[in-house]
Amino acid sequence: MLGVHARLPAPAARGRCGVHKSRASHLRTRTREGRLTVEIVLIAPRQVPARELPYRPWRRPVFPPLALLTVAALTPPGHKVSLIDEGVQGLPDDLEADLVGITAATTTAPRAYEIADALRRRGVRVVLGGIHATALPEEAAQHADAVVIGEAEGLWPQVVADAAAGELKKFYRNTGLPELAGLPAPRRDLINAKKYVLPNTAQSTRGCPFDCAYCSVTAFFGRTYRTRPVDEVMDEVLTMPPGPVAFIDDNIMGNPRYARELFARLRDAGRKWCSQASVTMLKTPDLIASAAESGCVLLFVGLETLSQQNLDAVGKHINTVEEYKRLVKVLHDHGVAIVGSFMFGLDDDDPDVFDRTVEFALDARIDASLMSILTPLPGTRLYAELERQGRIFDRDWSHYDGAHATFRPAKMTPDQLVEGLIRAVRSFYSGWSIVRRMFQPLGLSLVYWVTNLRWRRYAISWANARERLAVAEAVAGGAGTPPMST
Repeated sequence: MLGVHARLPAPAARGRCGVHKSRASHLRTRTREGRLTVEIVLIAPRQVPARELPYRPWRRPVFPPLALLTVAALTPPGHKVSLIDEGVQGLPDDLEADLVGITAATTTAPRAYEIADALRRRGVRVVLGGIHATALPEEAAQHADAVVIGEAEGLWPQVVADAAAGELKKFYRNTGLPELAGLPAPRRDLINAKKYVLPNTAQSTRGCPFDCAYCSVTAFFGRTYRTRPVDEVMDEVLTMPPGPVAFIDDNIMGNPRYARELFARLRDAGRKWCSQASVTMLKTPDLIASAAESGCVLLFVGLETLSQQNLDAVGKHINTVEEYKRLVKVLHDHGVAIVGSFMFGLDDDDPDVFDRTVEFALDARIDASLMSILTPLPGTRLYAELERQGRIFDRDWSHYDGAHATFRPAKMTPDQLVEGLIRAVRSFYSGWSIVRRMFQPLGLSLVYWVTNLRWRRYAISWANARERLAVAEAVAGGAGTPPMST
C-alpha cells in the first residue's frame, strides 16, 4: 500500500500507481454504443500519516465521503466510476484510470497534492476540487490538470466530457449557485457501509445564513441558505438501510419553515437522526420539540467560546453566552444530546481559558465536546485579517487541523495554546468528568455512554500522541500532525 511520505513509486518506476507509461499519452477510452467511455477514480485523501497512532474514537471513520458519492452520481451514464476513501483503504500501487478526481479540505491538501503529483508523472489526468481548491485555485492548479471551483453540480459532466475529448480546461467555475432540486441520489453502492460508524448520510440544506469570520462554509457556498425539496430528501432517506441518519447540514434549522416540514416527514418515517444546528434554535422552541418528536437524538452546536467579546469579534452575533446553559437544558428536556464545540486562541483568550471552558462544560452537563484550536482557513475573513497583521507563521496546510497553533495568539504563546488544548481534552474526558456530567436527563442513555467512553479512549491516546509530537516538533522543527477532528 502507498504510504504518505515518498512511498509513491519513484518516477523511474512508471509501471505502477497509474496508467502504464506506454499508455500515458492518451486517454484509454473505448466506444460503447457510440460514446466514449472514461474510467474515473475518485479519491478522498487521508488526514494523518500512517505512522501515527490511531486518532479516532472509533476505529472506523464516522462518515463516508458524501461529496464524492454525489460527484459519482453526477457522472453521465456510460462511464466507469470507482471510489477510494483512504480512511478505510489504501491506495493501490497499480491504480489505473483515465481521470482521477481528488477532493481535499485544507488539512488534507498536502496529501491530495502528493497523490496528484505522482499520478500526473505517470500520465494520469487529475482534477482537484473541494473547499481548499476553491479557496486557493491557483495553488491547486500547480498539482492538477483541472480545478473545479465551488460545487460540482453543473460542472462535473462537462469535466468528464472534456476529459473524454482530451480538452480539459484549467479551471471550471459555475456562474451561479446550483439548484438543489432534482439531484441524483449519492452512489452509496461504491462504499462498504460496514467501514463507517454512520454510513447513512444525507444533506437537506446547503450553506449557512450567518457569516462567521473563521468559517469556510460561506466562502465555499456563498452567504446563502438553500434547501432541497423535502420529497426528494425523504425518497433518499427511505431507501437507506436500517440505522440512524446523519444529516451533513451546516445548520439544519436555518430555515424554520422548511425544518418543520422536514421534521414532520421524518417523524412519519420513524428514523433516528442527528445533525448540526445553531444557538438560534432557542428562538423557536417548538422547532426543538418537533425535531425531538421526529427522531433527533443528537445535535452538534457551535458554542465556540465563553467570551461575548470573542463572539462579536468573529461576527458570531447569533450566540449569547448567557443562553448556553438554557440551550443544554432545553435539549436535554426533549431527550436530545448536545455535542458542544469550543475553540481556543481567540483574541480575548488568556491561559486560563481552558480551565474555565472545561468547568463550564461540566457544570452545564454538556454530553460531549469537540475542542480545537482556532484555525485561519484560507478563503475566510479570519485568514485575511491575521495575514494582514503578520500573525500567521505556519503555512504547512497539514497543520490546519484544529490541533496546531498556526498563528500567534494575542494573550498567550503558541506553545501555551497547544498545551492548553491537550489539558482541556484530557480533563473533559476524564473518568470523573464523565461521571459528573451524567447527572442529567440523558446521563443513563446509550448515546451518552457510548459517545463518552469512545471519546475518552480517543482523548487519552490523542493527547498522549500530540504531547509526544509537540516535543518532537520542537526538536526537529515540525514533523507530525495528529488531527483533532474525526
